[in-house]
Amino acid sequence: MPPTPDSQPRQNLAISAYRGLKRDITRGQFKPGEKLLMSKLKERYALGVGPLREALSQLVAERLVVAISQRGYRVAPMSLAELHDLYDARSQLEAMLLRLAIERGDDAWEANILAKAHTLSRVMEVNGPDEVLDVWDHRHKAFHTAMVAGCNSPHLLQMRDSLFDQVERYRHLWLRETVFSETALEAKRQEHAALVEVVLARDADRASAMMCEHLMTPVPIITDTMRRQGLL
Repeated sequence: MPPTPDSQPRQNLAISAYRGLKRDITRGQFKPGEKLLMSKLKERYALGVGPLREALSQLVAERLVVAISQRGYRVAPMSLAELHDLYDARSQLEAMLLRLAIERGDDAWEANILAKAHTLSRVMEVNGPDEVLDVWDHRHKAFHTAMVAGCNSPHLLQMRDSLFDQVERYRHLWLRETVFSETALEAKRQEHAALVEVVLARDADRASAMMCEHLMTPVPIITDTMRRQGLL
């Protein structure tokens, strides 16, 4: 049943609440274990209880928020065990999807990889560190999505998106350590170029192994960052 005129604005408010909360949790504005007080959320996002509760329920489903019986909500905790499990699961799934993409991908798939790789390698001058982070992150995600898109499996790609949502908080810690370091960025550029070469050569075994290794490289950096920031 299509939304009524009255329900449409409420849906928009819930989406706005969800996006704002998710971004702030991912970016560390709310710390692991921190209680999400409804009074402060209403003030911060200028939204009512209804849209905020809908947003919090969605974030509970995504494991970014924990519902506490009769006591509201808290930001989900972070741990080294979860970090390793999420990154291992993500790297294994991505390697499998890449293998399928190499088997099934066509010329358009190859062209899209080259286009996204070129765009990522040429992040333009922008207006400050947060914008640099956002631009590089957006193009980096688009590059990796283009790599696996050739698998032609909407269900597997949906699983990938879900896993990506769960890893995002940890990944953002790595992102801040990488995007603002020219040395780290150059290392990533070289890894990406090597991946593109192997993928376009249709070497599925080598490409899968390289993808696994590539996606696991942030784990030691994130571990160190979590310790330094007292997140453990």
